Amino acid sequence: MYRVYTVRDVVRIDPSDFGRPLDEVALEVLKERYEGKIDRNLGVIIMVYDPKVEPMGYLILGDGASYHRVEFKMLTYVPVLNEVVEGFVNDIRRIGLFVSLGPIDGFIHISQIAEEEAQYDEARRGIVCRQSKRFIGRGDLVRARITNVSTSGPANIFRVSMTMRQPYLGKKEWIESYIRRSGGAQ
Repeated sequence: MYRVYTVRDVVRIDPSDFGRPLDEVALEVLKERYEGKIDRNLGVIIMVYDPKVEPMGYLILGDGASYHRVEFKMLTYVPVLNEVVEGFVNDIRRIGLFVSLGPIDGFIHISQIAEEEAQYDEARRGIVCRQSKRFIGRGDLVRARITNVSTSGPANIFRVSMTMRQPYLGKKEWIESYIRRSGGAQ
């Protein structure tokens, strides 16, 4: 789920940036500090924007820079348990699929790809369902439900597990076929 937060912080304006617009310099500092970082509470910080910098800063003895309070917005992505997401398959392994959810990847174990048994097809480099012969390859659009979210390591890296084992989940063509067979009810 994408979220927008309003955040307050203090930015250090280097003396070499004096004379430039304060909001512009503060935005550069904030982007470098936050964008691309992962925070356990906020999620993956995608973008920082709309800084409102207090023009009257303060000085610290021994440092020629000025420090200013700033309020800004940040766009983040937080994977939420049971959320239904769509993404493109960007890697396929014997153990399952890695799906791009935008700023992070989610993983679908081979046992969670379909109701029927699925297996890795090395010749085609994809996953094949045994009975129906349906195929998932790299670049395919899939819809899945998030079943587990955890963070690990000092960088708080998100690990997202997903399933496609229920109606209206799976490869886009599978869902369309399911809708046609069920009479168009959603």
